[in-house]
Amino acid sequence: MSPMPAGVLREAVIDTGAIAANVRHLRRLTDAEVIAVVKADGYGHGAVRSAAAALDGGASRIGVADIGEGLALRRAGIDAPVLAWLHAPGASFADAAAQGIELGISSFDQLLAAAAAASAVRAAGVHLKIETGLGRNGIAPADYAVVFAEAARLERIGKIRVIGIFSHLSNTTPDDDRAALGRFREALALAAAHGLAPQLRHIAASHAAIALTEARFGCVRLGISIYGLSPFADRTSADLGLRPAMTLRAPVAAVRRVPAGQGVSYGYLHRTERDTTLALIPLGYADGVPRNASGGAAVRIGGSTFPVAGRIAMDQFVVDVGDTSVAVGDEAVLFGDPTLGMPPVEAWADAADTINYEIVTRIGPRVPRRQVAQ
Repeated sequence: MSPMPAGVLREAVIDTGAIAANVRHLRRLTDAEVIAVVKADGYGHGAVRSAAAALDGGASRIGVADIGEGLALRRAGIDAPVLAWLHAPGASFADAAAQGIELGISSFDQLLAAAAAASAVRAAGVHLKIETGLGRNGIAPADYAVVFAEAARLERIGKIRVIGIFSHLSNTTPDDDRAALGRFREALALAAAHGLAPQLRHIAASHAAIALTEARFGCVRLGISIYGLSPFADRTSADLGLRPAMTLRAPVAAVRRVPAGQGVSYGYLHRTERDTTLALIPLGYADGVPRNASGGAAVRIGGSTFPVAGRIAMDQFVVDVGDTSVAVGDEAVLFGDPTLGMPPVEAWADAADTINYEIVTRIGPRVPRRQVAQ
């Protein structure tokens, strides 16, 4: 990776080549159509660049949480099919339908709203979301029949196109997921009995797409894995053949030699045990670096790893580098690709008692993203 540009206080380097390569690898692994999920600004990587890279890697559709995210992709020139599945109560689907954004439908009322958004020249494309045990949104089992019947009627008269039927797994245990798959298959059979023949059936996100072959159904929704991160606690990205796409780094902003007993940062959670050198890193919780990782995380500077010393503040934190020679301007890497010697994002997740998904997604807008394609 190239050195940090002069004058840059902090940055997240986004390797779009890694995203494209991850999608390519996962397509071969799953032998399925890929819906690449770029919600939440592409899990912090940038929605537009992530969508473009995923499409380059062979994804056929893009998934987002809400219509606003889908419309932003359209404005940026992403013209591939886009699916949005989480809607405000009483939301109008007119703009989405006009822009060809496919709608995840979780209720009878949403189905009617989608039909109302159809135009004389374009039916509203929908994916019927069914509840199979996760306890979130989705058409309730008691409502399957009435929704399927109405969807078939609306499709016959040209108001909607039922492109897909989908659900979501809990990833609790293989048995729990297989029970949900059984309910999904029953719902698919009922939909077929009502005359629905969707092009796509999808229930597997990254975890099940990789680990549960029977969950693939010819189409998978891939989120965290396309960014090169593992959805498993016991398998690394390298184990899965994935390349992490984000590297978070900053230059050392200050270096200070201090005596034993020196308190460090707010609350003096850390006091030095001996004479040592402290290095200041200009990233903090305003940038998404988790405050509750204070004292538990580490960064790499010059090929060595050093622990965070004391409290992570809003804009900065301190690492204890001991007697190692560290200078202002040296690169400090919080996380990146561990196969290149960088700390894994999972180390920060463990220190903050969270998951890798949250760490990358929470990196804030104050951190410039610099795109590379390696």
